[in-house]
Amino acid sequence: MCEGDPVNADWEDRVTAAWATFDDYAEQDAADFRAVIDALVAELPPDSPLGPFERACAWDSTGHSDRAVPLYQEALARGLGDISGYKGRRAKIQLSSSLRNMGRAEEGVALLSPELVAASDELDDAVRACLALCLSSAGRDREGLSLALGALAPHLPRYQRSMANYARLLVEDEA
Repeated sequence: MCEGDPVNADWEDRVTAAWATFDDYAEQDAADFRAVIDALVAELPPDSPLGPFERACAWDSTGHSDRAVPLYQEALARGLGDISGYKGRRAKIQLSSSLRNMGRAEEGVALLSPELVAASDELDDAVRACLALCLSSAGRDREGLSLALGALAPHLPRYQRSMANYARLLVEDEA
């Protein structure tokens, strides 16, 4: 955590609990949900990267990619990935998705492509899924389909090798 961050298990638990109630809010109550997140963020030091990250998530989840993008960027610039590699990776996935929603898919591709060779974790498939969407929105459907099939192949009860080969051939054929 950042020097002086009052973040602890209790704070994280309260953030998790707040997000667990997200679906209880009706669309017209989105501002109320964002206020809950803002109250938790207010407990953090002003320079904490966790604040803009949580606020970005709240704006994004309530349909405001335009408000979320600069907050995700701020969180990453403040070193979110340094204090939590997992949240840093989530921020990149979510930022890429928001950029795509705003018609800036190539920026999403540039942000997520390095994640394909980053340390593996449970977000690997989410990286590939979001990158596939960004590639498709950027007019690179074969690359996107290749990524999606490649991510799906290991989860199939059969045909893993065939699907992995088909995924590879989609992009090799272009070369």
